[in-house]
Amino acid sequence: MSDQDQPDRDDRVLAGEYTLGLLSADEAAAFEARLNREPDLRALYAEWAEDLTTMTDDIPSEAPPARIWREIEGDLFEAETRTPWFRRFVLWGGGLSAAAALVLTIGLSGLFDRAPLPPVDAPYLAELAAEDRSLVVQAIYDEATGRLFVEREAGGATSGRDLEMWLIAGENAPVSLGVLPDDERAVIPVPDTLREQFAGSTLAISDEPEGGSPTGAPTGDVLAVGQVRDL
Repeated sequence: MSDQDQPDRDDRVLAGEYTLGLLSADEAAAFEARLNREPDLRALYAEWAEDLTTMTDDIPSEAPPARIWREIEGDLFEAETRTPWFRRFVLWGGGLSAAAALVLTIGLSGLFDRAPLPPVDAPYLAELAAEDRSLVVQAIYDEATGRLFVEREAGGATSGRDLEMWLIAGENAPVSLGVLPDDERAVIPVPDTLREQFAGSTLAISDEPEGGSPTGAPTGDVLAVGQVRDL
């Protein structure tokens, strides 16, 4: 489906189908292209995502046996290909149709609180990638809360080393945002002094000793760089 085709459909219905994961790959890609330039469409998507993610608010959490979580993870991700974070969020966080049905059926909403979800309508996005894409990290910054959601799609730290993320605003020296955790998805709180510097800045990841740079500046190789852009 082309961008020219999509305006002929009701955008509210289209946003719902996207949130529920019902669009084909081509339709989803076309919809995502529109999301980047149409605030009204992003608002419709945010409404759908919020409505679906609150469906299970009144269900008490229960701790399931560990084997259930392993089986669900295997079913969801065993054959997963690496796709943009926005689409993966729809399938995992925003597109909760199948997940919500499972939760409503077996009352195991605690299963889906194991990893943070990206903010729905945050203004800034960056992809940090090595030239050979051996390391790829998606980052989305929620200016309202000062939280930086990161998702590592490829690569990781070598044994005995850590990956550290840096904010570079204009000609200023790099400022550390912290060591990336081993988890694929994480949220990094951004200090108040750096929150207004994200627009137009650059994010970078360097290879550092365990615990991060001992000097307050990058000491190892810069492995991935990405420009912060408006979403």
